[in-house]
Amino acid sequence: MIVTDVQRDFCPGGSLAVEGGDDVARRITAWVRAHRDLYGAVVATKDEHEAPWHHFTDHPDFLNTWPPHCVIGTPGADFHPDLHCDPDAIFTKGRFRAAYSGFEGTDAQGTYLETWLRGRRIDDVHVAGLTSDYCVAATAWDSVHAGFRTTVLQDLCAGVSPDTTASVRSELAAAGIPFVDSSRFVAEKRSA
Repeated sequence: MIVTDVQRDFCPGGSLAVEGGDDVARRITAWVRAHRDLYGAVVATKDEHEAPWHHFTDHPDFLNTWPPHCVIGTPGADFHPDLHCDPDAIFTKGRFRAAYSGFEGTDAQGTYLETWLRGRRIDDVHVAGLTSDYCVAATAWDSVHAGFRTTVLQDLCAGVSPDTTASVRSELAAAGIPFVDSSRFVAEKRSA
């Protein structure tokens, strides 16, 4: 399972807050506590930027420029305080260039996420977190392109906007990446 960017700056009160971010942190925590045995590993990704950063601006277009967020050493870069998933590894991305996908991140030893997952013979990936229309989508897309069977657990995500979330969901579904509720996944696993 890849828990994507559940950080303070992407939750209510943060500089790039997503409605429902607090709830996502709590739902992921409950899911992982109840179903950790379904996974060979649980990893988390973090967006981290130096300050000042070239895509930060006070007047962002929310495509190529953004308000300052997840600046290294600030509380906004920390995981949400209600996120307790005890990750096997944390992959940071975005320090030196814009990065949306967790597959662009490295762990503390400099290992990329794809290499780390392959080293553990993981073939199936669930993606959850923030935001479903940007970093979750980019992570799911790169996961499929790397050859992993990939599912987005939609009830464990929140998006920046309903319109972009719907658009991205359609694109990913066309590429064979399902968006399912976690409860449906558990029901299917039990009946298999």
